[in-house]
Amino acid sequence: MVHVEKIKPLTKEFLESIGFYWHTDKDNTSYVADELVVVSNEEVEAYYEAANTLYEMFVEAGQHVIDNDLFHEINIPFNLVDLIKNSWEHEVHWHLYGRFDLSGGVDGKPIKLLEFNADTPTSLYETAIIQWAMLKANGMDEAKQFNTVFEALKENFKRLVVLGGDTADFAKYYDGWKILFSSIRGSLEDENTTRLLQIAANEAGFHTDFAYVDEVGFDGKEGIFKGDENFEFWFKLIPWESIAIEEGDLALILDEIIKEQQAIILNPAYTLMFQSKAFMKVLWDLFPNYPLLLETAYEPLKGKKQVEKRAFGREGANTVIYDSDMSVLAKVEGEYGNFKAIYQEYTELPKDSNGDSYQAGLFFAYEGCGLGFRKGGLILENFSKFVGHKIKD
Repeated sequence: MVHVEKIKPLTKEFLESIGFYWHTDKDNTSYVADELVVVSNEEVEAYYEAANTLYEMFVEAGQHVIDNDLFHEINIPFNLVDLIKNSWEHEVHWHLYGRFDLSGGVDGKPIKLLEFNADTPTSLYETAIIQWAMLKANGMDEAKQFNTVFEALKENFKRLVVLGGDTADFAKYYDGWKILFSSIRGSLEDENTTRLLQIAANEAGFHTDFAYVDEVGFDGKEGIFKGDENFEFWFKLIPWESIAIEEGDLALILDEIIKEQQAIILNPAYTLMFQSKAFMKVLWDLFPNYPLLLETAYEPLKGKKQVEKRAFGREGANTVIYDSDMSVLAKVEGEYGNFKAIYQEYTELPKDSNGDSYQAGLFFAYEGCGLGFRKGGLILENFSKFVGHKIKD
């Protein structure tokens, strides 16, 4: 059973004072739970090691996808294939951050990979800032947390310049390059998450600016602009698959920008491979029965309790849980039904005394750097709650 500790909730006024406005769900309940998951140092170390190991496996599997032209199998839009290959080939296309969704890790349950939100992961603000504030507001030691997300992001921004070198040498090699940060107009959550990343880049030593996506100029031969100002890096909190499907012309221009080496886009296009839930089948083929993985296939698994997901989808949409006889145990409708279905062996999430399920989210920025939890029912969807954590004394 998950060990949780009740705390005094953060007030709406306080949350808004630190830029967190998406604090109340549509049913008028608080999105941020008034509790913390209590974890041990040993559990934290296991999460950290799992993230680092999984990322190495993703890199190996990514090379396998490229070498064997498996883009169609993992549902990658055809107009992004060249862009993915180009971003993969050169180290300058550095993966800034992602979030592993994991089952287990507490109460003796083994850690299992559910998926990797490698392109546009949510819950960054909550993990980096809110759960730290939860400890501080309750008079707890804020250091008693596996949460170095903000510092890890700052270091990883420096690696855009030093790459595999020492981040202490950033100032030596930095040549005034600028990062333009963009989100879609009208989404306060996306905008504030993007601006949090901009703050981290500023503190790392970059010159930065912000523009809504509709304000950004693109030219295949000249690069990426805000007004007359050119930017060497562009961070976009827009999923690559959305660009491919809804903005096909932009996808072609971005492909040319990468080929012409006019700008570097964050997160790189190759993170869409990692983002695809169909990638879990590639991992299982390469690392069958690996302890951190769940069996995954493109067809229903025979005689097993399993979960049907879509290669691309968010907040539990288009997810079905089947019993071993393929009877439906739980189902969430959604708008991602046109994407490829995958079938993943079912693993039970850890539960508390009320029967609520807890799923770990572990941020990765060069290494595992921050733990947070989502609480909900059998399928975690858009009404699931964010839960912070503390390391027990």
